[in-house]
Amino acid sequence: MRLAKFLANSGVASRRAADAIIRSGRVTVGGVVVTDPARDVDGSSGVAVDGQPIATDPRELVVYAVNKPAGVVSTASDPQGRPTVVALVESPQRLYPVGRLDADTTGLILLTNDGDLAHRLTHPSFEVDKTYRAIVAGGPVREQALRALRSGVELEDGMTAPARVTRVKPDTLEITIHEGRKRQVKRMCAHVGHRVIRLQRVRFGPLLLGDLQPGAHRRLNTNELSLLRGAGSSASERGEAKHERR
Repeated sequence: MRLAKFLANSGVASRRAADAIIRSGRVTVGGVVVTDPARDVDGSSGVAVDGQPIATDPRELVVYAVNKPAGVVSTASDPQGRPTVVALVESPQRLYPVGRLDADTTGLILLTNDGDLAHRLTHPSFEVDKTYRAIVAGGPVREQALRALRSGVELEDGMTAPARVTRVKPDTLEITIHEGRKRQVKRMCAHVGHRVIRLQRVRFGPLLLGDLQPGAHRRLNTNELSLLRGAGSSASERGEAKHERR
């Protein structure tokens, strides 16, 4: 098994974060520092992170939905001592966030120890939808701005994919995207002349925030996990489906 996947499956971090941990020189295999995430390992390889051996016992895979309050960071730890979203959930498993929300952005975030699921939900190739409710300045939002967001706007890191946009109130939008660029919704809205005042994620794939209160969490049930595992599709999966329809 690839070292990065081994760490993700062991609940150390998401697949992407595991890559970064390995490349930074924090991982040893048999006492030797390894910086290649593709290194093959197994339970007998003696993998350790920061000198701490990684347990290889079978673990119960869990996912929690959390309503992240403002001021809480979407990391497992924070060098600045800010409160973290992981600290909101007491669990015997070692959890980590699925993706990130800015510190001032509220709403639905998932915590898990399932590296494969976290990879599917966050990797851009699977195009998993996330819906945000944005209250913006400079309202009311006009049709021209809505059309631009729906078509895609040119940001400094390239053109965005078309978004699904609904004007809920003159100054409030619901925006659904499947990309995961940094501060994307805020930058998209600013591009069309509407600075975001408040941003909340209300949906992640098939899951709704619903009436979950700020700071509260709940463990997902079997049906919800099944829906999550089927969320999105990779380019190869979409190609196969297209071929089957012909």
